[in-house]
Amino acid sequence: MSPVLAGVLQLLALVAALALAYRPLGEYMARVYSSERHYAPEKWMYKAIGANPAAQMRWPAYLRAVLSFSAVSVLFLYGLQRLQGVLPGSLGFSSVKPDQAFNTAVSFVANTNWQSYSGEQAMGHVVQTGGLAVQNFVSAAVGMAVAVALVRGLARSRTGELGNFWADLVRGTVRILLPLSVVGALVLVACGVIQNFSGIHEVGQFLGGTQQWNGGAVASQEVIKELGTNGGGYFNANSAHPFENPTPFSNLFEIFLILLIPFSMTRTFGRMAGSVRQGYAILATMATIWLGFTALMMWTEFAHHGPALQLAGGAMEGKETRFGVGASAIFSVATTLTSTGAVNSFHSSYTGLGGGIQMLGMQLGEIAPGGVGSGLYGMLIMAIIAVFIAGLMVGRTPEYLGKKIGTREIKLAACYILITPALVLGFTAVAMALSGPRASMANSGAHGFSEILYAYTSGANNNGSAFAGLSADTPWFNTTIGLAMLLGRFLPMVFVLALAGSLAEQRPVPATVGTLRTEKPLFTGLLVGTIIIITGLTYFPALALGPLAEGLAS
Repeated sequence: MSPVLAGVLQLLALVAALALAYRPLGEYMARVYSSERHYAPEKWMYKAIGANPAAQMRWPAYLRAVLSFSAVSVLFLYGLQRLQGVLPGSLGFSSVKPDQAFNTAVSFVANTNWQSYSGEQAMGHVVQTGGLAVQNFVSAAVGMAVAVALVRGLARSRTGELGNFWADLVRGTVRILLPLSVVGALVLVACGVIQNFSGIHEVGQFLGGTQQWNGGAVASQEVIKELGTNGGGYFNANSAHPFENPTPFSNLFEIFLILLIPFSMTRTFGRMAGSVRQGYAILATMATIWLGFTALMMWTEFAHHGPALQLAGGAMEGKETRFGVGASAIFSVATTLTSTGAVNSFHSSYTGLGGGIQMLGMQLGEIAPGGVGSGLYGMLIMAIIAVFIAGLMVGRTPEYLGKKIGTREIKLAACYILITPALVLGFTAVAMALSGPRASMANSGAHGFSEILYAYTSGANNNGSAFAGLSADTPWFNTTIGLAMLLGRFLPMVFVLALAGSLAEQRPVPATVGTLRTEKPLFTGLLVGTIIIITGLTYFPALALGPLAEGLAS
């Protein structure tokens, strides 16, 4: 079987699996977030934190709950790392230095999981399992809660109430992420992913010395890092490591986990908004972009430029032979079009245009399908922008799901889409202007610029994957990328929740013959075009200096 055919067949199998899971999981999540029933373990949690799950919150209260919970999470994870040297089960590792502890704490709480350290050489069992794995669950649940709050804002009228954050957080964790993770972890263990609490073992000989291998609760962390679109690896090689991703089947299963909830949440949106067809329109937009990027990535990596690539069957540099070009390309697109950041190959070794596709996927705002929750609310913001543009073209007040998009709403949406580019381009410009950050580049020229542009794109968009080659474990990069992750995660949430509150207060507007039908294929095309044009106008100059220049020169 040719490598190209193998890649296409894996893609078709992935699409079929996602299609089978789409409706049942989407319907289930809609029931979870619409339920008024509280299970006994959930009641214990509410009592422990002093929350009343039945109390409805307006957007300022919902936002305060999000920010306060996340702030406490950052402080807890920071403290856990700083105390690692005196904690049991730390495998003899010392406490994490302050700037790296700050970067890592912000990274995992912001659902980014950027790692400027080697996991098997820096973090013991307590930090890995009691700190990082816990944040993989709750940071994903926070994103889902904010998305659901925006959906409620679109669905409700003449009220500013968006639900209860604590109820949404607990239900998302207990009823959705935890059960799926248990099943997924069993599948990964069956595939050969390790799950233990063993220490460090010395094995074999390597250049005259012994190799050291860590054990760990890898399967349980691997499943939620993919399912929650987190991405932080137990080992430095991430999902290219055979302990995390041993077989082609486990690789395809992990891609399935990455895409499962973001795609299925469009069904949740359609059901909660009272129109399944609206959910299908958002799904079609996400799927169109995802499939288009996957096709482009496979084309760039399979293109045969020279005898070495012809013999290898594609651009195999930096890719695992057990996966090949096709599975690596699918994984790469899935991880950069979501906020996952997990990698099964070396992104810096992709072709120049392939690296550009990875960066552009993140620069779209990671909305196709995006992270758990963040992908849906990001796409709904872009839908509001697209409706506004359509209204300008026909001279009609824009409406979306029966809600008028007025001055306040479009200002909030505009602020949302401007925050991340400002962070990415601003930090990249400052880093390139200073000699210290430039010294961390492993390469000069266009590829070196791409290393820094990729790092801030990944951080501000809460992706977490690394282009590699960049020595990011420095006070400058730990601090600035940490700030980019923090601001890139929580500032957009401010505008999302403010927009949700504004929409929830409105009276519904009846549809007329002049109303734009946002469930039709025409709107899907308009939405895809709006996303591509806005991203292209924003990032094209930077991409032209990096991956495009490198790709055209090769």
